[in-house]
Amino acid sequence: MKKGWPIKPLQSLCDDFKQDIVDGPFGSELQRKDYITEGVPVLKIQNVKPFAIELKRMDYVSAAKFQELRRHSYRRGDIVMTKLGRPLGVSAIVEDLDEGVIVADLVRIRAQQINTKYLCYHLNSQRTNDFINSMQKGTTRPRVTLSVVRELPIYTPPLAEQQRIVGLLDEAFEGLATANANAEKNLQNARALFESHLQSVFTQRGKGWKRKPLGSLCDLISGQHIDAKDYNTEGKGVGYLTGPSDFGFLNPVITKWSEHPKRMAKRGDILVTVKGSGVGKINLLDAEEVAISRQLMAVRATAADVNYLYAFLSTNFDYFQSLSKGAAIPGISREDVLDLMCPMPPPEEQQAIVKLIHAMAEETQRLARLYERKLAALEALKKSLLHQAFTGEL
Repeated sequence: MKKGWPIKPLQSLCDDFKQDIVDGPFGSELQRKDYITEGVPVLKIQNVKPFAIELKRMDYVSAAKFQELRRHSYRRGDIVMTKLGRPLGVSAIVEDLDEGVIVADLVRIRAQQINTKYLCYHLNSQRTNDFINSMQKGTTRPRVTLSVVRELPIYTPPLAEQQRIVGLLDEAFEGLATANANAEKNLQNARALFESHLQSVFTQRGKGWKRKPLGSLCDLISGQHIDAKDYNTEGKGVGYLTGPSDFGFLNPVITKWSEHPKRMAKRGDILVTVKGSGVGKINLLDAEEVAISRQLMAVRATAADVNYLYAFLSTNFDYFQSLSKGAAIPGISREDVLDLMCPMPPPEEQQAIVKLIHAMAEETQRLARLYERKLAALEALKKSLLHQAFTGEL
């Protein structure tokens, strides 16, 4: 850090830190029953992304409830930070909402003696992230206390230098955002092209094709819930997949394990999401054996090529989604899966289709890996720029 740049605790940059750096209400003050479909917006962890507030899946409270919780409120121009979960310390400026309340897992920051955008960049930097991680508590759900947030060390160069750094980072991040959007679009296009090829395989049926219920071609294993206390992130026990959040392009990524497994899937099973907003999403299990949650079912091929069934199920996302609409918690039943009619060609044609699908999948995966590396490089560049900014190298 450049000589002469003082380090100050975050609370010293506020007029009244007890009023300006606050966390959300206790659970008894704000409960699920208080949420309504319209009213004053509530910000939760899933709404806070680095540098941006995401306005999807918002909850609201009444004006009367908002008045009760005004001490935990935010307004346009405030910074909101996560203090629970992974990653910790994710921060964004509220730009598209006039006012609202935060939940207990967030902190609202209103610092008057520093450039707000400079502070937001600082809070998302590796320097701040390292400090927060050194002070965190808990393993299953890492967290930091409000007092830790108030004591965050902030480099405070003169205002003109803060503005210079913000200008440089704004320009760089704008270019990175454009490059990121292009890479994301290319990744989506590669996947869409693969899905289009799959659709054509099953719509252009040849002579000798028959339709059979999926239940006659497989066994179906329903997953079962494992309590949070019975799984871990330290690799103890067998892998545990909870839902499509664990899915990759083709195969799942195991991030949780359990020493108390219940329903098991094994290598070669097709994992189908049967509950939640991701109903119909699928993956192919490439691990020996894992436990699966009630959000998943495992299709185990018994009378058909598993790769053929995987390709067929890949084309039925919209169908499964249509079955799940209208429920409080979207979901499909075992019968919805087992009764699905699958077009089956003669065995030799089935093998030829599988070879074609393999070739298409390999090319799609090659493109996907290319664009994913591009996205990872862009993310690394953002972190590098932030590091340079707060070590005086920018």
